[in-house]
Amino acid sequence: MNEPGPERSTMMTRWGAVVRRLPTEDWLVIGWVFATEIILLIFGVRSFHMIEDKRVPAHLGWLEIWNRWDALHFQRIAEAGYSASDKLKAWFYPLYPWCVRWTAYLTGSTLVAAFVVSGIALLVAALIFRRLIALDFSTDVARRGVWFFLIFPTAYYLHIGYTESLFLALVLGSIFAARKERWWLAGVLGALSWATRANGIILLPTLAMEAGHQWYVQKRWRWQWLWIAIVPAGFAVYLFLNWRISGDPFAFLKMRKQLFHMSFSWPWIGIKSAIGNMHRTPNEAEIVGGEEFFATILMLVCAIISWIKMRPS
Repeated sequence: MNEPGPERSTMMTRWGAVVRRLPTEDWLVIGWVFATEIILLIFGVRSFHMIEDKRVPAHLGWLEIWNRWDALHFQRIAEAGYSASDKLKAWFYPLYPWCVRWTAYLTGSTLVAAFVVSGIALLVAALIFRRLIALDFSTDVARRGVWFFLIFPTAYYLHIGYTESLFLALVLGSIFAARKERWWLAGVLGALSWATRANGIILLPTLAMEAGHQWYVQKRWRWQWLWIAIVPAGFAVYLFLNWRISGDPFAFLKMRKQLFHMSFSWPWIGIKSAIGNMHRTPNEAEIVGGEEFFATILMLVCAIISWIKMRPS
């Protein structure tokens, strides 16, 4: 039997070091992520076969069946970039399609690249989520938290060509870095999260609350907290893209209203609208009426309980 060469031996040694460095709980999370990914893809193929009464198209059809709605726009941006001829693209934040574009240089396909980016981001998000929970709770609680996170009914969005997994990885990474008092990293990841989704704005008050909590505990000022100020840089990139495409940095506000009938309003206006929608057709009453109303109430209750029982940030 041939002895392994020095290069292979070195690689195996490094891989062994990585394996030993990761705790058992992290390997469990990695296994869960891959398992849910495989189950999801198999379920998708079987569901397509049953609903459409035909086989999944050859080659990448098992991925293509998930390529719907915004995923198509992200791939078009990854392939052709932003342009003034298609101002709708300015509605979409840039970091995710940029990541898909860069990854496509390795995969040769933006479709495959989208799944690779989302898959890696989900893996990172799950690992950080476990460690973040473990800062305040037991190992068992952290394990259960990740498990329910992965099997949540709409968690399939985290596996496919959407921004959610990348956004979660960046947000959780930013909060975890702040908890570890690595504020430069918290600020950078916060800026990247706001370049991924509009929801990145939540990191401004979140990181500010964490800084306030640390000040309350330590009773001293730290200049590193000023890194929070770079979080809006991600949004500035988005405004620049809007200006570059349409000549108006706030063009996305007009598109919100024209294309999606969305506008800013007080929270109780939305709740009142959801209640009113319960009197529409059965399908509309369920989707934009009952579901929105009860989901809002549930999230409000969870937010109040979390505020009482958990760390302010």
